[in-house]
Amino acid sequence: MKKNVSLMTIVLVSVLSGFIGSYIFNKVNHSGEAFLRVSGNDLPIKMASNGLNVAGFEEASAISTPTVVFIKTLSTVQYESPFGGLFWDFDPFGSRGQATSTGSGVIVNSDGYIVTNNHVIQGGEKITVILNNSKKEYVAKVIGTDPSSDLALIKIEEKNLPAVVFANSDEVKVGEWVLAVGNPFNLTSTVTAGIVSAKGRNINIVKNQFPIESFIQTDAAINPGNSGGALVDLKGRLVGINTAIQSNTGSYTGYGFAIPSNIVQKIVQDFIEKGEVLRAFAGMDVTELASGETESLSLKNEALKIKEIQSDGPAAKAGLKVNDVIVKIGNTTINGRSSYDEFMAYQRPGKSVSVVVLRGGKEMTINLNLIDKRENQALIMKGAVNSKYLGADFQPLSKTDCDKYKITSGIRILNIQRNQFIAQMGLPNGFILTKFNGKTYTEAEDLIAAMEAGNGRIEIEGKDPNGSPRSYSFFRY
Repeated sequence: MKKNVSLMTIVLVSVLSGFIGSYIFNKVNHSGEAFLRVSGNDLPIKMASNGLNVAGFEEASAISTPTVVFIKTLSTVQYESPFGGLFWDFDPFGSRGQATSTGSGVIVNSDGYIVTNNHVIQGGEKITVILNNSKKEYVAKVIGTDPSSDLALIKIEEKNLPAVVFANSDEVKVGEWVLAVGNPFNLTSTVTAGIVSAKGRNINIVKNQFPIESFIQTDAAINPGNSGGALVDLKGRLVGINTAIQSNTGSYTGYGFAIPSNIVQKIVQDFIEKGEVLRAFAGMDVTELASGETESLSLKNEALKIKEIQSDGPAAKAGLKVNDVIVKIGNTTINGRSSYDEFMAYQRPGKSVSVVVLRGGKEMTINLNLIDKRENQALIMKGAVNSKYLGADFQPLSKTDCDKYKITSGIRILNIQRNQFIAQMGLPNGFILTKFNGKTYTEAEDLIAAMEAGNGRIEIEGKDPNGSPRSYSFFRY
């Protein structure tokens, strides 16, 4: 009898549960709305089957898509013939032709200012902008380019354009939903969704003397053609400019990278107000600590170590020293190289910033005055001699540099010009030449004279900027 009662109870509970479940299911799925009771109030929330806020995606897409444009760039390229590798300085059978590349851009001002990646328009002889909403075409002019951040500002002659609203990229959270808006594979007005996977990524793709890399990483699908497009939050506000993907195939594999909107806004403002990017420099180079050094100093964050200081530069004048460990600069706690780069990207010349360093186990705060690009370049080029014939600058190494590279003497080769003598040799910018045809040189003028007069077999020995030994050998006729 007890068994029958128990069985009857189970059946009744199951039937009742089925009715209740069916009722709730119908309520949740009716017109795509679920009614949630919060503090006694029924709140209708439009939900997708996986729980995402569909209205947020739709709204963000509608707001941001009109602000993203399609960019076509026409440029002249040199095509090498099969015999190009047989000749040292030129390819007599090569040809020149026209090439078209495409990308994206974002309208940042209703008067026609558009931000994109520098690599999207680099080398472009004609830049065409196509609006996504009207399909009108315009020829754009370049306002400014900044290879160090891979950003460029262009302008079309039009008024009352829909301009993007900037979000504060510092407030973007890992795990937050974002949309990538652009024109991948010439598919205009394409929107993909994902989350912010990480912040402050440094992936070493900006090939520049003073690169700025502090990318927002996302898994929103980004492909060729998305470069220069918008990464937006669910309010349609710009959080970054899509710039790169990490892929072995050239197509999306789950990792995309965007320049934070705060950096974009600062650079755009500099271009519009000053006509150039106002970069600030501290007169020092830094590197990340090894894991053993971090542990020995009991540091919680990835601090940086000063590896080089320019003589007569701001850091040297302030009293900073090589091997000082930087744990904080301004109000920014250092957490890897990207945090330092991002802080410096926001600064302007003439500003005084505080640097908290560890030296000999003791913490100290040092103030230094930042300088501009021209002052910094003058420090870098101190003692350099130019050769128009060779197409480069030659700078004798200081004793500090010689000690760094573990050599007794050397000449640094800088500002190598394309298609000139030094460039045709294949020497990289910043190459340290230690021997030319078996002879060492301490004076730039002497080396220049020898290289300009050299013929027959040429032998060059030296080191890459990272210190790796290199040698070059060829004939000059």
